[in-house]
Amino acid sequence: MDKETVYSFDKNALEQVRASIYEYQGKTYADLRVFWYDNTAGQYKPTKKGLTVNVVLLPELARAVDDLQTAAKQ
Repeated sequence: MDKETVYSFDKNALEQVRASIYEYQGKTYADLRVFWYDNTAGQYKPTKKGLTVNVVLLPELARAVDDLQTAAKQ
């Protein structure tokens, strides 16, 4: 289960949001996850905060993000 990070951005000074894709039991999933910076280890580590969906649901997720952008502009 190798996750390929396709996009990431800083949420704040200590956290990142990463968009990844991976296969599990023959199905492909998209994962949006918050990572926190561990100063002791010198690297980012995943949190439980996130969302994993089957890639067939990505058009629905994109619509949700579009609707959020529209609502935020109002």
